[in-house]
Amino acid sequence: MAIATATSLTVYVGGKLLFGDVSFKLEPGDRMTLSGRNGAGKSTLLRALSGELNPEEGSISIQRGARVALHDQRPPRDSSVKLGDYVFSGRSDMLETEAELARLEGEMSGGASEETMNAYSAAQGRLEAGGGYRWRDEVLEVLRGLGFGPEHADRELKTFSGGELTRASLARALAAKPDLLLLDEPTNHLDIPSLEWLERYLVTIDSAVVLVAHDRWFLEAVGTSVLELEAGRARFFAGPWHAWRQEQAARQIALGKAIDRQEAELARMERFVERFRYKASKAKQAQSRVKQIDKKKKEGPRTEKRDTRHLRFSFKPPERPGRVVLKMAEARIEVPGRVLLEDAELEVERGEHVVLVGANGSGKTTMIETLAGQRQPASGIVRTGHNVNLGYLSQHADTASGAGTVLDAAQRETGLTGPKARALLGGFLFSGGDVEKQLSDISGGEQRRLSLAILVSSGANVLVLDEPTNHLDIESREALEDALTEFEGSVVLISHDRALLEAVGSRTIVLADGKLTSHPSGWAEYQRRQDERESESDAAAKGAAKKAKASNGNGAAAKRRDDKAAEKAVRKAARLEQRIEKAEAELKAVEEELADPAAWANPTRTEQATAKHEAAKAAVEELVAQWEAAQGAAETAAT
Repeated sequence: MAIATATSLTVYVGGKLLFGDVSFKLEPGDRMTLSGRNGAGKSTLLRALSGELNPEEGSISIQRGARVALHDQRPPRDSSVKLGDYVFSGRSDMLETEAELARLEGEMSGGASEETMNAYSAAQGRLEAGGGYRWRDEVLEVLRGLGFGPEHADRELKTFSGGELTRASLARALAAKPDLLLLDEPTNHLDIPSLEWLERYLVTIDSAVVLVAHDRWFLEAVGTSVLELEAGRARFFAGPWHAWRQEQAARQIALGKAIDRQEAELARMERFVERFRYKASKAKQAQSRVKQIDKKKKEGPRTEKRDTRHLRFSFKPPERPGRVVLKMAEARIEVPGRVLLEDAELEVERGEHVVLVGANGSGKTTMIETLAGQRQPASGIVRTGHNVNLGYLSQHADTASGAGTVLDAAQRETGLTGPKARALLGGFLFSGGDVEKQLSDISGGEQRRLSLAILVSSGANVLVLDEPTNHLDIESREALEDALTEFEGSVVLISHDRALLEAVGSRTIVLADGKLTSHPSGWAEYQRRQDERESESDAAAKGAAKKAKASNGNGAAAKRRDDKAAEKAVRKAARLEQRIEKAEAELKAVEEELADPAAWANPTRTEQATAKHEAAKAAVEELVAQWEAAQGAAETAAT
């Protein structure tokens, strides 16, 4: 049964059509990604699905009783709430059920009516349906997956950074276990381990998911379908993200539009699929829909309205610097109360493209600021090489901030005259009146494009980039990827966009535990080797455990003992399963007896009934505990 159905949705903003005649249906397990330029209406559609916004035309039908959760970029309203309380409030149904059970148990201890017993049974059923007494562990697992530890739970929200608050909002939405999960840019402020945890989590839940994201690997790993919003219209595609992109390019070729660019797009997707193969578990997914493209190419052409503006740019051919363009020697980098790097050594050579990775909080931004000369090391040497012209882009796009207009900023930072500055800005999609916008009024994406325009005009031969894809849509990210790949100078890059890391980097520097380690490969190859090392480590640990067992006896005899122990544990577990079934039947019979008001007729009978019920419950719980222990023993003996 469909969790949500949208029929002919039409939304206007300021009297202008945003999108019209949008229809789709979402079943449990569907994960639909929304595609479209910034301003196409993706976030608006999410708000409509959540009930925050009513479309002018059409209807949205949500399954009766279905829970809906929306995660967007808005911070929590009450900053005085503790993190743990805020995230657990996403399961208000379970908190209310637990409170009701506690209240009913208090009433039952002094005698209870049939009505009370029925209410208790109903509340117990709701608790079990919501995950039982382990539901709190599930919430804590979400917090851990998104990078929050036990020490964070009692901190008030106002003590966290903006990025941490965004992650807290995401944790609350996931912890709610909704039937319909709406995610607007869930990958923002996540490091790569948290990103990969989120991918694994989303593909295992039964919720219907609608999401907006600009991380291409995330879209490929998670999505099962795409809803494309373009020029006020919608097109639905059943299949993974890369197959939709290939189908989109093939459609344009069939229409005879920009054939060279569309063929380049098909080639890009082929490269994307190859890069995405870095984990064997993803290779099948990456190729699952490619065969459908030939069929789509043969479909007859039809006219369609599209926004044809595209961001395409390239960096100027750089002046030749010395062999070593950046050098760090015996460097100590610290922030108040913490040393991030000690005795750090690093050299970046002419033409080298280096990516810097590490967990959130490891010090990547502080290190890159030091390399760019924005701050000084506590000790040691950090310097640029001969004839280096360094271009720095911070994650906050500082060059595009301040007073004045977009045109003012471009002229101030580049030294270009008005017409030349306008020509530069036009290449970054600032057309007409856009250049006269006040800097205080431009969006995050516009701010980032302005910063890139200034960087391109600088003529830098060494680029130091901290999260350059922030606020960029997918096409802009790909334009940046193309420009950096073709750039003949040196690049030092921090990004959580794994597709960008893999496309640009030829060497991977890892910042972890206060140390830098260099890996002479791109990011995907480094990650593959890390995965292999972890697998080998796990296998070695199991082998050591087997050897330890074998050392207690000689070879075959020890194995026979292990086999017998495993068989004994399995038989014990099977016997316990039978006893659990019998005990659960007895508990059910007791509960049916207690449903009779006569069981609560007087204090004595009430006390007897309560004791009988508690004893039956305790018997089940004890047998379950024994069964879990037997299962663990069987698994241990088997290994």
